[in-house]
Amino acid sequence: MRIQILGSAAGGRFPQWNCGCGNCAAVRENAREKKFAGKARTQAQLALSADGSTWFLAGASPDLPFQIESSPALHPRSLRDSPIAGVVLGSADLDHVVGLLLLRELQPLRVYAAPSILRILREENSMFGMLNRVEPQVVWTSMNSGALFPLLSADGKNSGLRCEVHYLSGRYPKYVKTNTANLAADEATAALFFESASGKRLAYVPAVGSLSDTLLAKIHRADLLLFDGTFWSDDELLRVQGSGETAHQMGHIPVEESLRLLKNIKVGRKMFVHLNNTNPILNEASPEHQAVRQAGWEVAEDNWQLEL
Repeated sequence: MRIQILGSAAGGRFPQWNCGCGNCAAVRENAREKKFAGKARTQAQLALSADGSTWFLAGASPDLPFQIESSPALHPRSLRDSPIAGVVLGSADLDHVVGLLLLRELQPLRVYAAPSILRILREENSMFGMLNRVEPQVVWTSMNSGALFPLLSADGKNSGLRCEVHYLSGRYPKYVKTNTANLAADEATAALFFESASGKRLAYVPAVGSLSDTLLAKIHRADLLLFDGTFWSDDELLRVQGSGETAHQMGHIPVEESLRLLKNIKVGRKMFVHLNNTNPILNEASPEHQAVRQAGWEVAEDNWQLEL
């Protein structure tokens, strides 16, 4: 399985357009003076392939056009012939679905999502009608929890990858107007598990508010774990901007807690991804970044190419 980390930041990217926090100011200044030990990042986005020819995306970032242009493997093979065959959605958050609208140029795609998320996108948001102007522009496919399923192109061709979804929470985005009582209580956010024909396994968990025994069991023995690295501490936003919600209230386990909770997890490589612009681990010279590295974790970066 080939994996490209096209983007590694949380919503708003790094630096965030309207943010002058210490990290954002330093990385902007770094473009001139090279004093900040950190790198700019686009919003979290993965691309996966079994053969290097057919690719699936995990999420659809608003930064997707730029990310595609930065990755030669995703460039069109000929006129209107993209190697991207489909998208697997783990949530309906804007930074995970807006990119779908940027893929509206009549390329046949298959989009996998929870039944509740399909309802939000297809029934509650008329803009997504742009993805069904012709047949079969997008084949919308529901994901059922608990069993591996093959990732298929719009015409039913098997990509050689399989996926398993584990639903995590009912914290739907604030833009959702549907009565959430009519949506499944746990389908708002998902952990995604991708598996190759050889049995190599990737666990992608970019947003998680708590760790259940079931989720821990599914993560256990993964060859690669990409885990929620949004905030370092629970009160990070409160300290940086003087207001806002805690990490837990926003549906994220802080990194300093994850280091303890996952101390004994048995996986191949483990990386933090989906990094908010306020997170001190973005500064590679910070004690927080060093603590992550000393605990055996990596901090994901844009354009990393991995193979399992």
